Amino acid sequence: MPVYKDNKNGTWYVSLWFTAWDGSKKKKLKRGFATKHEAAEYERKFHNQEQGKMEMTFSDFFQLYKQDIKPRLKLNTWLTKEAIITKHILPYFGNRVISDIAAKDVIKWQNELRNSIGDNGKPISVQYLHTIHNQISAIFNHAVRFYDLPSNPASKAGNVSTSEKKEMQFWTQEEYKKFSEAIMDKPLAFYAFELLYWCGIREGELLALTSADFDFENSTLTINKSYQRLKGKDVITSPKTVKSNRTIKMPDFLCDEMRDLVSSLYDCKPTDRLFPVTKHFLKHEMERGCKDAGVKRIRIHDIRHSAISLLIEMGFSAVAIAERVGHESIDITYRYAHMFPSTQTEMADKLNNIRKESEENVG
Repeated sequence: MPVYKDNKNGTWYVSLWFTAWDGSKKKKLKRGFATKHEAAEYERKFHNQEQGKMEMTFSDFFQLYKQDIKPRLKLNTWLTKEAIITKHILPYFGNRVISDIAAKDVIKWQNELRNSIGDNGKPISVQYLHTIHNQISAIFNHAVRFYDLPSNPASKAGNVSTSEKKEMQFWTQEEYKKFSEAIMDKPLAFYAFELLYWCGIREGELLALTSADFDFENSTLTINKSYQRLKGKDVITSPKTVKSNRTIKMPDFLCDEMRDLVSSLYDCKPTDRLFPVTKHFLKHEMERGCKDAGVKRIRIHDIRHSAISLLIEMGFSAVAIAERVGHESIDITYRYAHMFPSTQTEMADKLNNIRKESEENVG
């Protein structure tokens, strides 16, 4: 066993050779264990992780999962994922051997989550339960695909019921008009919400905008980045998806408003953020505006829903709307299907006409 005692200070250490991913031999040295048992346990876990043995605990496999997945994701995406796993999954499954976890264990865990109280003092929503389940299922899927775990117990257990589907919230154009009038006393807030509503952009996309993103000659706005506040620092990343990179044509009145905003900013460099605030500022202004205008409170992301619903009402196709807001058209079709006018009767009538024409040609 590659476990040794350091006679100088009385602690234990692990020294071993292992085969790296590229086939080369490498040495692992880890010092500072208080007991031989702790050193031996570290050595055992290290071998399990290197060899991908499913005899390791769920917590140990999560560290392996982290090594594999974190480099592929944006930092904010990983931090969100890690926070969910750390809070809702590891306390329950962390010390369990991953290969011993069965579907019945996942069901018991789901039932406990259903009875849990969230940070807001209310039961965890069905939507969030669904999100939590997706995280544990992703970990098990990774173990199945790359580390020979026989099956995914979370998939076998099934997701938490989504029968309590939350109704999509959005404003009518009249509600948005009342809200915008209520926040006109703060120009920065007014201009921010004008862009959110009339362009349907995401909150992070808004907060990353610079004057260089506007082409006032052609009335266009280019979306190619997103803003996040991570660990106390302002971070600019690429947009949410590849589809999110896009150029939006602004209506004339909005183009004029944005030109006014840029010209009002003293010593504004092309790379300076036009909205040097955080999401907390927007949330505060949202609450203030809703209260003063007497309109229903919705989330900031729901303004995006409002923009999409307006475009649907105006008769634009899912493909055209998706191109404008940076979505996949199938997502627009699926999520907003109930808002699109039904064309079933028109389809049936045209099929009747085709059949009638073919019969007349035969005759």
